[in-house]
Amino acid sequence: MEPVLRATAIYLVLMILFRVMGKRSLAQITLFDFVLLLIIGEATQNALLSDDYSVTNGVLVIITLLMVDLGFSLWKEYSPRMEKAAEGTPLVLVEDGKPLDDRIQKERVNNEDIIEAARHQYGLWKMSQIRMAILEKNGGITIIPMELPYVTETIRRELDARLGRS
Repeated sequence: MEPVLRATAIYLVLMILFRVMGKRSLAQITLFDFVLLLIIGEATQNALLSDDYSVTNGVLVIITLLMVDLGFSLWKEYSPRMEKAAEGTPLVLVEDGKPLDDRIQKERVNNEDIIEAARHQYGLWKMSQIRMAILEKNGGITIIPMELPYVTETIRRELDARLGRS
């Protein structure tokens, strides 16, 4: 029973820690992050298995982790509140070319990240060319340019309505 409790506790702690780190952390893994993940993996293995390195204990820990993950997946599927807590929601970082600095700082994104996404997606070079920049749940940044020649009037009205510009 101890390996099951240990595996469940480690799973919960890691999920909370990675959630607190923020969405952007998961989208961009640097060399430092990779090394940190390797160390966390080793520490987690030691915490999960303790002094019992038997195949039986290892299999029990793996099954426990898979079942806990399945349980959380089902819980998120049936509870929008749980999904929002676990996954977060998309967040607007730029509106009408103006960075929303409080949100940018809170999510640990910088203006260079936003401009880089704008450059990759649309070849934009200035914040003033961005109608909206949205930090997605997976940590990616979606850019909606100020000028989209192929955007229909219906889409333009919808964007304006979301920005409160009837």
